[in-house]
Amino acid sequence: MTKTGMTKVALRLAAPALLALGLAGCISLGGPPPESLLTLSPSTRAPAGSGATASDDRKVIAVLALDTPAKLDVLRVPVQVSDTELAYLQEAFWVEKPARLFRHLLGETLRARSGGAALVLDGDETVALATTTLRGTLIDMGYDAPTSSVVVRYDAIRVDAQGNAITRRFEARESGVPAQARAVGAALNRAANEVAGQAADWAVGS
Repeated sequence: MTKTGMTKVALRLAAPALLALGLAGCISLGGPPPESLLTLSPSTRAPAGSGATASDDRKVIAVLALDTPAKLDVLRVPVQVSDTELAYLQEAFWVEKPARLFRHLLGETLRARSGGAALVLDGDETVALATTTLRGTLIDMGYDAPTSSVVVRYDAIRVDAQGNAITRRFEARESGVPAQARAVGAALNRAANEVAGQAADWAVGS
């Protein structure tokens, strides 16, 4: 093959790579993935092999999907900069949206604290047999910059089998937390467990 022919072949082989490099400069694929993702882990769990069966003398508690403001309907950790300014913590990403994480945390906390006295449903199963439903709004689960603290705030709505509704606000705050993803994630986990414990005791004891 002549030198000219070899050059044409090389150009044809290189064309896709050159095109990809050109596109890479124009199209963003979301940037590099984060080093780690944040989640919520229950401080107390129901033991392995435990469970409960619906019966006339056993409460059935259904933890329904929670509402959230727009600032929590993302995979980021909101930072309250001032009364009128909101940002998101750098390099801090949830593995799932906060409302779903807190819903499952609340369900597991209910199972552990009820000790089998209640059947707890925290997924998307049918809730036709529920004697108590627990829903509400996860108002805050983020970082407050002026006070260097994390805040978890949950407005709960408990509805019994007769349709009677009761509301209560639960809140936990931990101060002295540096504005770093790992420190904020750990503090939010502790605060969320505290709120879940308060709400679980309220729901089980009703």
